[in-house]
Amino acid sequence: MADLNRLLAGEHHDPHSILGAHEYGDHTVVRVYRPDAVQVAALVGVERYAFSRIESGLFAVALPFTNMADYRLEISYEGGGDAPNVHTVADSYRFLPTLGEVDLHLFAEGRHERLWEILGAHPRSFTTPDGVVDGVSFAVWAPNAKGVSLIGEFNHWDGNEAQLRALGSTGVWEVFWPGYEIGGLYKFRVHGADGSVTDRADPMAFATEVPPQTASKVTQSSYTWGDGDCTWGDGDWMTQRTRQNPVFEPMSTYEVHLMSWRPGLSYRQLAEELTEYVVSQDFTHVELMPIAEHPFGGSWGYQVTSYYAPTSRLGTPDDFRYLVDSLHRAGIGVIMDWVPAHFPKDSWALGRFDGTPLYEHSDPRRGEQLDWGTYVFDFGRSEVRNFLVANALCWLQDFHIDGLRVDASRRCFTLTIRGQWAAGRRTSTAVARTSKPCSSCRR
Repeated sequence: MADLNRLLAGEHHDPHSILGAHEYGDHTVVRVYRPDAVQVAALVGVERYAFSRIESGLFAVALPFTNMADYRLEISYEGGGDAPNVHTVADSYRFLPTLGEVDLHLFAEGRHERLWEILGAHPRSFTTPDGVVDGVSFAVWAPNAKGVSLIGEFNHWDGNEAQLRALGSTGVWEVFWPGYEIGGLYKFRVHGADGSVTDRADPMAFATEVPPQTASKVTQSSYTWGDGDCTWGDGDWMTQRTRQNPVFEPMSTYEVHLMSWRPGLSYRQLAEELTEYVVSQDFTHVELMPIAEHPFGGSWGYQVTSYYAPTSRLGTPDDFRYLVDSLHRAGIGVIMDWVPAHFPKDSWALGRFDGTPLYEHSDPRRGEQLDWGTYVFDFGRSEVRNFLVANALCWLQDFHIDGLRVDASRRCFTLTIRGQWAAGRRTSTAVARTSKPCSSCRR
């Protein structure tokens, strides 16, 4: 009964142990939690097995056999008329985790340099006996949370029907949700250790709603190497940059804030006009003021909430790739301002993410930047360092950025005590944190 109560409250660490198909002796019990459903049935081959409603949106059926290869769920909702609205879907709770043990081990040690490939939202396809299942896997780090659920348009931004499971002691929560569409909006409903329940944007979101809206967006890049309508064309530039040492190359850099340079232009329009301008003025590089998504335009991008997503104000992530690609084709290098020192306190973003200081230092003397009203990253925590190092690598590798200008680097090295600088007191963790992305980026 305790397990059931935790599930209904959205605070079960392993909903897969209750939901989905489970064998008991000579029969298989399938449980489904769909609070808004009026009827549920399991489709096994040509047979249809109706579920019984157990309690508060929990349905179950006992099938008179075991070793079931596959099945689908037929879920009926009120349709607003005489006929119900019927959906046939694969059961999310029959799929294995989408993260492997090596991935989780490397993350726990702070050494997963392609972290964006395992956390966040990733469209996936699985071939099953009953056909191909398309959907999206979601994974988020919230080690102190009591429970995490996926919310979005599919469940009217409410409810606990799409609960994630905790993967051991890693602090990572994960679920694969069949039928989730690319372009779909989502957040995580986090039941915090402090008893709070908050709806959070994905810290690893690769795309977002246009501010002031705050939801994360499922995206999939169509940029590839080779032929096609949407491919990288900067192969010569990328090959050349590996053979040169920029320290010994002449540079003339044009610093630009894209949103205000020529207001109203999109990434793709900037690809034409900005490229033409910097070439005509004989610049060798552009330095983009922060591109990562930020809620307050007046910060000029220096208070970031989605570190892995180019701001949606000017277009999609692939539109931003197009801008970088166009600059490279014209022989212009791209440097980006990167803000790893601090982040804003918005209640839907990184701050107190799982009901505890997580990304920020737990000591408020170290965890807050009083001058700016922001939190300071806990550089001593391996997972936080991994989040930042991987972020730097993501911009360099996935978006072909040529270099990063680290903003407010002094704040990483100098200890702050109640707003006063403790001159000369440098923390070894900050030094180690800074040297790690530098060495990784050089590789």
